[in-house]
Amino acid sequence: MNKPEQEFLDHLLYARNYSKKTVDSYQEDIDLFCEFIFNEGVLLEDVDLICIRNFLTEELNRGVSKRSCKRRLCSLRHFYKYMVNVGYINDNPFILMTSPKIETKYPHALYKDQVKEIFTRNAERTDKLKNRDQAILYLLYYTGIRAEELVNLSVQSVSLRERKVRVLGKGNKERIVPFSAECQKILKDYIDHERKELVPKYMVWEQKEKAKGHEVPLLPPLFFSAQGGKLTTRGLEYILDAIEEKTGLYVGLHPHILRHSFATHLLENGADLRVIQELLGHESINATQVYTHVTEDAMKETYMNAFPRAKKK
Repeated sequence: MNKPEQEFLDHLLYARNYSKKTVDSYQEDIDLFCEFIFNEGVLLEDVDLICIRNFLTEELNRGVSKRSCKRRLCSLRHFYKYMVNVGYINDNPFILMTSPKIETKYPHALYKDQVKEIFTRNAERTDKLKNRDQAILYLLYYTGIRAEELVNLSVQSVSLRERKVRVLGKGNKERIVPFSAECQKILKDYIDHERKELVPKYMVWEQKEKAKGHEVPLLPPLFFSAQGGKLTTRGLEYILDAIEEKTGLYVGLHPHILRHSFATHLLENGADLRVIQELLGHESINATQVYTHVTEDAMKETYMNAFPRAKKK
């Protein structure tokens, strides 16, 4: 890794408070480009439009998607902007490069009746993990938080009395998200009963992790795995898959589909787009505007199915 790259990555991590995962993505993109120009015999400061186009062509020929190429261009544009700002180079050739056009993928959301049926069917379970799983479902849907945000919640993050949760989102940005009285009841049932039963298991897990030299959360998490360990995003996906099997409702249950449903249903009920942006933790309103297309599609589908003469030619 060259000196400008290391300084840039440190800048993202410590000055801009980017997550380790995001910084790793930047590093991967920059390393790929540096390897390419090294093989081409081109220095960082000598990169031009022809060199960038050749890099993109090689990536596309390798089967890399246009979406990934667009992300790499964004990473490299940011990297070169940093090098201009600190004086390593004079110009940023990436500002003249147009990103490849990609098809917009609109998020899929569940219908309100589907969400209601999931809650009802899951409540009928009789196994010990029912309350934990129900609390996860309710919190994901009623707050729209991301999978990583949910698994990193501590019990202190939730105020049952005030019906709100304190979430640490992307870039370590904190936001407060309210939840419903129904969600409050489900969370209280889980915290007062099932979570208390899992706490001793968590303490054993915590001691084992410390003995291995692994980091553990400063505060005990809100949700535990069945074995009492800290829940991971992969573990969360496994829980949702298991919910589908246990309820017999196969709707492609995933943390993001509940987040999309949360945003879509708010918009359908007249919520302001800026408010939804704040609740979701989107940095840009453009990321939130995609839900307007979802509701337009839902409206069109409802019209076509409900209006008697809609399908007549």
